[in-house]
Amino acid sequence: MDRKIFITAIAFLLNCNNVVLAQSNEELEMTVINLEGKEETIDVPEAMATEVDSLLKQYYAENYLLPDENCNYENVNVTFPAEVYIDRLGRMPNVMEMPYNNIVQGCIDRYTDRLRRSVGYMLGAANFYMPIFEEALEAYGLPLELKYLPVIESALNPKATSRAGAGGLWQFMPQTGKQYGLEINSLVDERRDPVKSSYAAARFLRDLYKIFGDWNLVIAAYNCGPGNVNKAILRSNGKADYWSIYPYLPRETRGYVPAFIAANYVMNYYCEHNICPMRTKLPAKSDTIMLTRDVHFKQISDICGIDIEELRTLNPQYRRDIVNGGTKPSSLRLPASLISTFINNEDTIYNHQADVLFTRRSLVEVNDDPVSTSSSNKYKSKKKRSRRSKSVTVRKGQTLSEIARRHGTTVSKLRRLNGIKGSNIRAGKKIRVR
Repeated sequence: MDRKIFITAIAFLLNCNNVVLAQSNEELEMTVINLEGKEETIDVPEAMATEVDSLLKQYYAENYLLPDENCNYENVNVTFPAEVYIDRLGRMPNVMEMPYNNIVQGCIDRYTDRLRRSVGYMLGAANFYMPIFEEALEAYGLPLELKYLPVIESALNPKATSRAGAGGLWQFMPQTGKQYGLEINSLVDERRDPVKSSYAAARFLRDLYKIFGDWNLVIAAYNCGPGNVNKAILRSNGKADYWSIYPYLPRETRGYVPAFIAANYVMNYYCEHNICPMRTKLPAKSDTIMLTRDVHFKQISDICGIDIEELRTLNPQYRRDIVNGGTKPSSLRLPASLISTFINNEDTIYNHQADVLFTRRSLVEVNDDPVSTSSSNKYKSKKKRSRRSKSVTVRKGQTLSEIARRHGTTVSKLRRLNGIKGSNIRAGKKIRVR
């Protein structure tokens, strides 16, 4: 299948709730034997503590990711001597260095043991996402093994949110996302858009490589920021090597590069550990239209007959089920079979329950003459109005509009205060102006 058609068909196909990636510090901790042969506790990425069960209940997971009944692997992890892992890592067709040590082994063990079901899920989801990641990385000439970075960042959940506020497949912080052109506001979060966020991530990784010229340092900086990596380099007497600056890095970053190496390993050698990928069914082809008016997903769902969960899945960047086309032209992804249905029924869609779904007022009248229901409040209100009230005598030739302008009010208010129905007023008559 042509790559562009494939990407168009499945660009936004997995939908998950706003899942906070990790729930407790204990889930994030891992005890390892460090490079000096001593036992230490490091943090692993939050996605390595994410349970897969909630993801499997979502729309496209239910419809397009299924257990492979033909996979007859015994659900038991197989361990190997260190030499085997070293050989396998060395045989992967990578530009990036994938070395082995006890810390890398600890991360491999976590993926192949307690996270086995999560790996099976991610292998199925990879059929949707990897073509998108690869195209973005290719566009900037980056190593394709970086496509496994979202495995450790988000467990391939486009709506994942970290405890620090990072979001989307590539886990951009809001400031960094905006710096790389992603729109983030109350209605839209393009960190969740698989295509836009992938191209933003590729640009960010390219820029980090211009700074460090070493991919392991780039990965470390992606996690903790270039400032922290530079500090670690200074504290190690200028050694620009991840494993040399390892002791001076934050705890999570000490587990980050090993986790990335382990993700590359397990996504390539899952069979050797008896892990069954979920079976993927290709969903219906989808296409995009640009809208210049606001529209609510419920309007589209009711008129076009599409499940609102499918709309959310196809358009994960919209946070409140509203496409804000009135602000600027905004994209809407629909199954290709419904594009003509939407276009032919556009006015009906926009008008459907608009007064119920769009309640934000653009113009309001201020009630400047409130009436309280309690007798005491009525007394206070009358007393206050009597102190503020003012009357004037109409001079010959004066009009309501002239009096209103002179006293900073409106003709309609003058009519209401004085019980005037028309426009005629008699000279010498006293009227209230407030």
